[in-house]
Amino acid sequence: MNNIFLSKPGVITCAGFNADELWASVTTGNQSGIKKVKAVSEEDFFAGRIEESKLKPTSARFSMKIHRIQEMALEQIAKEVESVKEKYGAQRIAVCVGSCDNGTEFSVAGHKVFFETGKFPSDYSIEMQGADYPSTFVKEKFSLKAPCLSFSTACSSSAEAIIKGAQLINSGLADAVIAGGVDLVSDTVLLGFGALEAVSSEITNPFSVNRHGITLGEGAAFFVLTRQDLFSTGIELLGYGESSDAHHMTSPDPSGAGAEKAMKNALHNAGLKPEDIDYINLHGTGTKLNDLMESKAVDAVFGSYKIPASTTKPFTGHTLGAGSAVELAVCFQAIVKNRNAEKIQLPLQMWDGQKDSEIPQLNFVDKDNCTGFKKVKICMSNSFAFGGSNACLIAGER
Repeated sequence: MNNIFLSKPGVITCAGFNADELWASVTTGNQSGIKKVKAVSEEDFFAGRIEESKLKPTSARFSMKIHRIQEMALEQIAKEVESVKEKYGAQRIAVCVGSCDNGTEFSVAGHKVFFETGKFPSDYSIEMQGADYPSTFVKEKFSLKAPCLSFSTACSSSAEAIIKGAQLINSGLADAVIAGGVDLVSDTVLLGFGALEAVSSEITNPFSVNRHGITLGEGAAFFVLTRQDLFSTGIELLGYGESSDAHHMTSPDPSGAGAEKAMKNALHNAGLKPEDIDYINLHGTGTKLNDLMESKAVDAVFGSYKIPASTTKPFTGHTLGAGSAVELAVCFQAIVKNRNAEKIQLPLQMWDGQKDSEIPQLNFVDKDNCTGFKKVKICMSNSFAFGGSNACLIAGER
């Protein structure tokens, strides 16, 4: 793949309102952002919601929480956006955003009024439910004129957005791309995953024999992608891989074949070997099927190379369409924070340590095994979504 450089990330989650705060949480074991919430059904769930009181007003045409979250992430890279806009022009800066929430904050309330009165509220617009608006908002915010694309492939949405951003640059259709994702933990999402019996009754406990499911979270993460290292981060999107196994609408292929293929495709695309990877950010949802499948796939790809690995969802919650971008931001920080460190520090694997005998054992970065790793230069991040939409990103410095 041709050189595609990453700016610093603009990121916000319940585990941190910027990349440094997020890094501090995932390396110290801070799960304070995950709290019990009550849905409209009166059911209780653990979730990684961002407190409304900490969010700022948004310039979006629709003042929804998802855009207040999105704007706070975008503001962290606003200078980088303006820099590439000045260099290349608004017509050469594209937008690629992954998200699964289609205005549920307003649509649920709006439909409630409609069912009661026969009319929608005066401030309701069907455009709120359009899958395009998270990306349209970015275009409007920065007055851009290049292609503006939306991606909704469940948990791999923002990975697909980042991949397409790289392809737009490589194809010559854009000189820079704002790429990432944003998603929300609405009651619709909570109740939907609850109906699938996929939500854990405690904070998610991935890869443990005692795991019971996911913990949902919300957040956003965005990068500016460029062909040149304009922001002197030295970090590139080295490669990416995709596959589509279409095994089941919600369950992953239990063999792990689709996930394995995505990782192998990413390594091939980057021109790397398994032993070149220094850290793997696992998809690690905490469900019975996903963790078993992913462990098999990682074991098949890396074999005797026991690469340090962890999932950061016990800190952020599963941020759905934003997850890939949030976890790429964690990988970005892993490289930056360890450049001159005396001791290598990596995101912890937060779990009870109770191994599942059915799962191939991975080299987890847990509290009893969090030092002594080699220098971190290249990281892999996995995202395996509903419908078998599998994506893998590799970031690093050459």
